[in-house]
Amino acid sequence: MSLSRQYRQQNAPEVSPDDSESDLDIDLQELDPASSSSFVRSSSRRHGRTQRGLRDNHKGDEEQREHIALRSWRSSGLRGQSRNSRGYEEVGKDQAAEAEDTHGLDDDYIGDFNTRPSAASFGSSRDDAPLLHPGQEKQGKRTRTSSGDKRGTLHRLGSRLQLPRFLPNSLIASHPAEDVLSEPEEDHNPKSTRTVLVGHLQPSRYPPNAVSNAKYTAWSFLPHTLYNEFSFFFNLYFLLVALSQVVPALRIGYLSTYIAPLAFVLAITLGKEALDDIARRRRDAESNSEGYTVLRFDRGAAQNSSKNKVPLTSTRLTKERQKNHENSLRDQGKPLSKTKMGGDDREPAPSEAPSGYTVREVVRKSRDLKVGDVLKMGKDQRVPADVIILRSYSNENSLGLAAPDAGQSSYTSSATNLVDPILDASADEERPSGLRTESGTGQDGDRQSAGGETVTETFLRTDQLDGETDWKLRLASPLTQSLDLSELALLQVVAGKPDKRVNEFVGTIQIDPTHEDGRAKHNSVIEQPDSANSIRRGPKSGSAPLTIDNTAWANTVLASNSTTLAVVIYTGPQTRQALSTASSRSKTGLLEYEINSLTKILCVLTTALSVILVALEGFKSTEERKWYVAIMRFLILFSTIIPISLRVNLDMGKSVYAWFIERDQDIRGAIVRTSTIPEELGRLEYLLSDKTGTLTQNEMEMKKIHVGTVSYANEAMEEVSSYTRQAFSLQGPDANQPGELVTPSSIYTAPSISSTAMRTRREIGSRVRDVVLALALCHNVTPMTEGEAGNGTTTYQASSPDEIAIVRWTESVGLRLVHRDRKSMALQSMDSHRVVVRVRILDIFPFTSDGKRMGIIVQFFEGEQSPDCNSENSGDVWFYQKGADTVMSSIVAANDWLDEETANMAREGLRTLVVGRKKLSTQQYKEFSSRYKEASLTLHGRDGNMSKVVKDHLELDLELLGVTGVEDKLQHDVKPSLELLRNAGIKIWMLTGDKVETARCVAVSSKLVARGQYIHTIAKLKRKDMAQDSLDFLRSKTDACLLIDGESLALLLQYYRDSFISLAVLLPAVIACRCSPTQKADVAKLIRSYTKKRICCIGDGGNDVSMIQAADVGVGIVGKEGRQASLSADFSIDHFCHLTKLLVWHGRNSYKRSAKLAQFVIHRGLIISVCQTMYSIASEFEPVALYKDWLLVGYATVYTMAPVFSLVLDKDVDEQLANLYPELYKELTEGRSLSYRTFFIWVIVSIYQGGIIQGLSQILVSVDGPRMVSVSFTVLVINELIMVAFEVTTWHPVMIFSLLGTALIYFGSIPFLGRYFDLAFVLTWGFLWKVTAISAISLIPPYAMKLLQRTLKPPSYRKVQGL
Repeated sequence: MSLSRQYRQQNAPEVSPDDSESDLDIDLQELDPASSSSFVRSSSRRHGRTQRGLRDNHKGDEEQREHIALRSWRSSGLRGQSRNSRGYEEVGKDQAAEAEDTHGLDDDYIGDFNTRPSAASFGSSRDDAPLLHPGQEKQGKRTRTSSGDKRGTLHRLGSRLQLPRFLPNSLIASHPAEDVLSEPEEDHNPKSTRTVLVGHLQPSRYPPNAVSNAKYTAWSFLPHTLYNEFSFFFNLYFLLVALSQVVPALRIGYLSTYIAPLAFVLAITLGKEALDDIARRRRDAESNSEGYTVLRFDRGAAQNSSKNKVPLTSTRLTKERQKNHENSLRDQGKPLSKTKMGGDDREPAPSEAPSGYTVREVVRKSRDLKVGDVLKMGKDQRVPADVIILRSYSNENSLGLAAPDAGQSSYTSSATNLVDPILDASADEERPSGLRTESGTGQDGDRQSAGGETVTETFLRTDQLDGETDWKLRLASPLTQSLDLSELALLQVVAGKPDKRVNEFVGTIQIDPTHEDGRAKHNSVIEQPDSANSIRRGPKSGSAPLTIDNTAWANTVLASNSTTLAVVIYTGPQTRQALSTASSRSKTGLLEYEINSLTKILCVLTTALSVILVALEGFKSTEERKWYVAIMRFLILFSTIIPISLRVNLDMGKSVYAWFIERDQDIRGAIVRTSTIPEELGRLEYLLSDKTGTLTQNEMEMKKIHVGTVSYANEAMEEVSSYTRQAFSLQGPDANQPGELVTPSSIYTAPSISSTAMRTRREIGSRVRDVVLALALCHNVTPMTEGEAGNGTTTYQASSPDEIAIVRWTESVGLRLVHRDRKSMALQSMDSHRVVVRVRILDIFPFTSDGKRMGIIVQFFEGEQSPDCNSENSGDVWFYQKGADTVMSSIVAANDWLDEETANMAREGLRTLVVGRKKLSTQQYKEFSSRYKEASLTLHGRDGNMSKVVKDHLELDLELLGVTGVEDKLQHDVKPSLELLRNAGIKIWMLTGDKVETARCVAVSSKLVARGQYIHTIAKLKRKDMAQDSLDFLRSKTDACLLIDGESLALLLQYYRDSFISLAVLLPAVIACRCSPTQKADVAKLIRSYTKKRICCIGDGGNDVSMIQAADVGVGIVGKEGRQASLSADFSIDHFCHLTKLLVWHGRNSYKRSAKLAQFVIHRGLIISVCQTMYSIASEFEPVALYKDWLLVGYATVYTMAPVFSLVLDKDVDEQLANLYPELYKELTEGRSLSYRTFFIWVIVSIYQGGIIQGLSQILVSVDGPRMVSVSFTVLVINELIMVAFEVTTWHPVMIFSLLGTALIYFGSIPFLGRYFDLAFVLTWGFLWKVTAISAISLIPPYAMKLLQRTLKPPSYRKVQGL
């Protein structure tokens, strides 16, 4: 195998060791080579002939440095590209570039090398000067075939070769095939920028794209689990006891008596951990095995004629096809076997393009995706890695391997041409809000690529990433959208280092200028005239900037009905999702720590007892045994005080609790993923919940509308429908003729009734028509038709579910959105099915979290219009706006009802939007357009200037049309669930990434905030003094609910961490909005560390994973878009309402049962140790065992284990009472079931019973001998069986069976215990009465005390039962 080689650029300066924490850390020359030509000229003077050649190639670029940065397009209508956005000179200024070494190629692609180009064949931008002289290149080739020493010398030489820093990192000298067959020697440095070769092998290794929620690896399992086990004192104690039996002087009885129980305990615990982790790996394997379509770019001519070329459909492959073909496709690079088109099955042929590459589809599993792979994804498909979007096409037009025929057209009205633009053509082309950056425009006004496909935006659902409910608009760069499919292989992407900030990205993409076809194609695109709506001002250097608008992060979901091509840039642990997720940790319950503390007390008692017994003998040493050896033997004899069977019983009990949870029919789908902490469910005091998908369904529904004089809701909506049908019922003479178009100036005609009633009805009907029309127009919703023509279903897509809910409501009342493109909209009457409203879209002002409103300027078409008419009559221009009442109240005209009505809706938990409008004259609009254009061209403060123009010219005295109330549908039974949990003493915090207004509405509607409770809002804090003032005010309102945004939370945690958390934990409810996944986890950790209380975190999205893993108990809900939260949680449920039973019933039972079981097992060990102490005192302090071998083992297993373990079936109240009195749960948080008080009560009982049993046995029988042992041991077993019966609250058949069965087993085994018992004595009446008498004396007093305590101070469960 040839040596993998590493080439660097000559004379390159050393890489700066400094590394910032942002994607902004990208060298200026990497991002924008054209803008750095002056730097090239100055650098060329310091370099030799090679650099002089490069300078000549850069001369032509000095005058071509004007670039267009992609603006954020937030609506599906007019979203433009500003040609004056911030240049990369500002972004990359004073940033040190990280030199990226290029290494050998990934061995996964070795088999495809003959059909694919070397990664080293990609040159850099316009730098075609050779890296080495021809002689040097030949010498290099000879060196690669020489001996190993020579190869090592050249490798060391190659590692020092560096290109000048001003050259792109992609300049790599061409190498022969044998040089790149080896695997890259080094991984890519994650702290440096990366250059990604699109569709090709990468010169450096990157992490695999595998999701892992596993806690252990094959190598770390034993070290970690054993460390966790022996970090508990009693495990370590028994390990030392077991090891002591290796020493002959300390050996007591069988060696297996001590080693076998410890090995059994460890085997059970390690087995449970292994099974849990194996289950996690299986679930990860399911996610990592999801198939994705990858485009392969092969060098060479096409093998089939163009007539056999087929389109790439957007439909994902079925699981059956993936199963049959994915191995061969992935490993051999073969095309899909069959693609169904028009009823014919044909072999898809690779497409041939001027770039010289052929394109084929292969299917790869998610874990096999590599950096540089080009993915083809469709609607509702999860994004498997962090990607850059290259192209996006509507599914109505197939994305072909060969360019499809142009001329296809879907439904289009002539709305785009009906009205002559108010502005002149040049001014219209310069409008920053218009969509002018695509490569073509079809007849219908939709954007089209060079190949004729309809270009669409890509919408993403990101609630699994950041918790926001709004869909995010993502766009391909105009540079890549205009390229042919095969020319994507000519692209290079420069991206920053991996970063966890999901809302930031800076990079650049460029066409490989060393490829002649790519260079010629790109230049031809740039030189097209403006009239063709091509990329008018693309950088002639062949590069374009990349922003967050061009990305799709892992674990987001494609929401739009389109086909999207994207290149992978970050994989696996380097994705935004993974960097925002904390690693899994092993969780230990509070009960374990409490028992660990109790065992330390028992160890001290054991040590003290051993020393006292030896001291009473005077620390005498004999020839057989030294005094310190006697102490050690006593420690071993009393080791049963710390029963090793305690861990066995508790671990088996946990498995029983998990079995109960998973088989509970009331919470079907519940899964216990971490079976070591079910008792923690009964000790929780804080619940941190996500909002989207956890408390809400993320489904909006229009519930109420107020039009100034009348409010409509529920059944009253029928009246709104009546008014709407009447207003838009204007129609032509027959069904086949076009009807008259409706405008705001149209006269509303009321039915023929009395004049007064008609006037009132006409007035109300006109207001209803106006508000319905405004809602049907003022949005960024696009209708999408799925299915065959005529039989398809219409769905809506937008960035906000609120807007979809409103558009659906307008459809339900009679006005339907049937068409929208970037220039026009058409509305249809649901009664006549005619288009009754057509408008031309002039401007759109997208919604922003700062502005809290969105607006649109439209021009109405008037008169009778047919779809094929090209009239150029102009109509009225109207400005519509809707937004939050907090901002709209100062924009609309004075009124006396707005504040009252919005307050009423807010109290109902509805999300309110105020709707207004304003009519603009032609002169007003021209003046506004001119000023708006000037503001859009400013370099500094552009957004502020543009907002000011809108405010000054449009947002003045708007006519108030109405107020809408939208409800975010809550999950099933959320309200009663939250109320029950609150009554159980659990403080609830809501942590969400959504907006402040949304969180407030959900908190009110879900009853997280009580009616009338004051909500103190802390938002947008910038300074420390403001933060301190907010805290001071909140100290006087400790009964208020706190609503805080992520920015303010970060400020408070940075400067007033202790003050804030000490105050926040006292509040009844806290709502944190705009929280990043890391902030959620930090809040969970902060509450844990400050309060020392147990907290539970619940969520359904990938953005909740860090919070879930940081909690003591993590609960994941199986979400609509994924199961990542469910997979990484300790417990998985299907609905939020299932949490109440999980905590109040299963959690309470698990804790109380384990507490009772643990104390009884300790009692069982203590009582036998007391008997041993009594025997040792009577035996003149000799460390001799009372019960040996089988008696000792049988006592802890066969003779007592089943009845004691049956306590895991006990329950003090039934489920109905537990739900009726959630206050019973609150008592558990105080830890009364297992405390020092209850522990010492059991110690006293054990000392009493052990002393009575052994003392009376020695008095009534003898001090030593088999007769005494037979009486003592029999009473001991009977005592434990009856004590179990005393502790049972609710009898279960298994309990009765285990008690009776164990008693029969013991008495049936007595004939086989002749080695220890005097069997002849056992058959006498003396044995019987002595056993009965001693048992009665040991059992009756403790039981009498228990009855007395219940009478004087009954427990809570007996109070609610009325006992």
